[in-house]
Amino acid sequence: MEPRPERTASGDDLTARLKRAEEALRARELDFQLIVDSIPAPVAVISPTGEVEALNQPVLDYFGKSFAELTGWANSDPVHPDDLRHVNEVRQEALERGETYEVESRHRRADGVYRWFHVRGFPLKDTDGRILRWCVLLTDIEDRKRAEAQLAGEKRLLEMVASSCPLTDVLTALCKFVEDTSPDCYCGVYLIDWSGLKFRIGAVPSLPATFNDPVDGLPVSPQAGPCGVAALTKTQVIATDLESDPLWQASSIKPLALAHGLRSQWSTPIYARDGRVLGTFAIFQRKSASPTQIQQDLIAQVTHIASIAIERALSEAALKRSEAFLAEAEHLTRIGSFAWRIAKNEITWSNQLYRIFEFDPQATVTLELIGTRVHPEDLALLQDMIERASSAANDFQYEHRLLMPDHSIKYLHMIAHGTRNEDGELEYIGAVQDVTNRRLSEEALGKARSELAHVARVMSLGALTASIAHEVNQPLSGIITNASTCMRMLDAEPPNVDGARETAKRTIRDGRRAADVITRLRALFTNKDAATELVDLNEATREVIALSRTEASSVRVITRTELAAALPLVTGDRVQLQQVILNLLRNGSDAMSSVADRPRELWFRTEVEEGGRVRLSVQDAGIGFEPQSLDRVFQTFYTTKDDGMGIGLYVSRSIIENHRGRLWATRNDGPGVTFSFSIPCVVDGPATPSLDDRQHNES
Repeated sequence: MEPRPERTASGDDLTARLKRAEEALRARELDFQLIVDSIPAPVAVISPTGEVEALNQPVLDYFGKSFAELTGWANSDPVHPDDLRHVNEVRQEALERGETYEVESRHRRADGVYRWFHVRGFPLKDTDGRILRWCVLLTDIEDRKRAEAQLAGEKRLLEMVASSCPLTDVLTALCKFVEDTSPDCYCGVYLIDWSGLKFRIGAVPSLPATFNDPVDGLPVSPQAGPCGVAALTKTQVIATDLESDPLWQASSIKPLALAHGLRSQWSTPIYARDGRVLGTFAIFQRKSASPTQIQQDLIAQVTHIASIAIERALSEAALKRSEAFLAEAEHLTRIGSFAWRIAKNEITWSNQLYRIFEFDPQATVTLELIGTRVHPEDLALLQDMIERASSAANDFQYEHRLLMPDHSIKYLHMIAHGTRNEDGELEYIGAVQDVTNRRLSEEALGKARSELAHVARVMSLGALTASIAHEVNQPLSGIITNASTCMRMLDAEPPNVDGARETAKRTIRDGRRAADVITRLRALFTNKDAATELVDLNEATREVIALSRTEASSVRVITRTELAAALPLVTGDRVQLQQVILNLLRNGSDAMSSVADRPRELWFRTEVEEGGRVRLSVQDAGIGFEPQSLDRVFQTFYTTKDDGMGIGLYVSRSIIENHRGRLWATRNDGPGVTFSFSIPCVVDGPATPSLDDRQHNES
């Protein structure tokens, strides 16, 4: 028998090296396991083909399962059923490609609650790039997901509020948001009608009508349960157990809640910005419970959003009521409103203003469009208004006419207030009233007054004639009688000279009596001596224009002034001088009554003349006079007007001449006539103060 060959040294060395390598590998695996176990987050190690090789202690603690139970996780309940398919697809694709993968999924905790995790799997490779195993790290992101969900829900709810969604829709979405975020609860918003002190259902989407109907209309009182107490005390009320808590034994909500399987109720007041309670937000649960801090934060969030939604809805409802009242008031009073931004030429009209102008409500309002409705004779007024409004933020008012498509005429009165916005841009807010009926009534009343005045003048003339006839008739009759008697006495044989003499004396007496009557009548119609005083002709002119502004505006006359500064005072009768100015104003207005192709402008100018005199001129743009008529207009009873009496200018010239002055008329280079009067001023007397050398005003 041959002896066994001895093992070579080289073979022994190989065995030893293999043994040491195995020991080192076991040591590295042990170290790897220790490292994995020391990681505080859940970590799993799987093979290159996907089998679970190792799980650290946090994994076992979270899931509450053994290693053996978790090796088949892909077919069990650790992953939420809604997420399982997606997780498997992502994981399998990563195993095939050998690339790191990430996925978010919900995992079931030992107590049955699912929480969100961020799962990241990355391969461990050797020096040749071969995958030895996969390391999977699970990071709890439940708080982040909850915050994201709450933020998204809040954003969605605020968008609904901002887009003016119906309040019921907003409150329903709010309740659904809380129910989705905090499972096992039912939510309701109860609005408070403080006028009737009752609760009204705002939204209770997940409870049946058998619960909601009895609650709607409950009085706001402690007997209403937690919501009633919360509304009255303005504090949150937590009823952890409606059945056992003695505070709610007499409340009307207890039997109703228990009949529907609800045990706890948390009620929180919904506040307005001014501290008023708008309603309450209630959370119901089927078990005895108190809110967690997370739920309290959620309640604070949704009650704030609910307050915004409710206040906005109340404001919009009030605004709609105000707009409806305003629209009805505008319709009844025939007043429309507008806004006009000068810089951008943006004009906004109310519906009533569209109706007044009879424009399409969809039409864009422009100055050009407005001009198509303005009466051709009033376009100059419109242009004047635009120029004045564009120059400064002044308040103004105008009256003008519209010529409608059916050729009817409307009279409008406009008033506007000018201001500047935060950007310094000029804006106007105003109102336009249709005063056609009033204007027609005024014209009818004016006509009636004119006719009445004419009748009064006729009656006065008749009374005057009767008075003159009565006063003169007696002495004239006496004269005739006495003359006849005197003749008979002288014709007698012999003549009765003494009787004739006495009769002649009576005739002389009656003649003097008649002369006295005429003298008294002349005194009655003769101007008294002027009451002299110092008169500021500029001020007197302004007063006449101011008093006549309404009359001038009614005939669309634009009065303008160019009054000299430092104008010396004059001595005279202020009332008589203003009577002359008023007469010139009316004559100028009447002269332009038929003018339609140019503005009806009436200029008043004052100036100092040489020789210590002042002049006032009134220039119109009327039809003017023929040259031969310039002197005749001052004659008694000469007139160019159908209803004129021809004494106005005659009296005016008499007044000026009594003031040691003169009144005359000149034809303009253009249309119209200028009437001027010149009177002496006070030598070295006080003058009218002014800041400018010349004043340019218009009204």
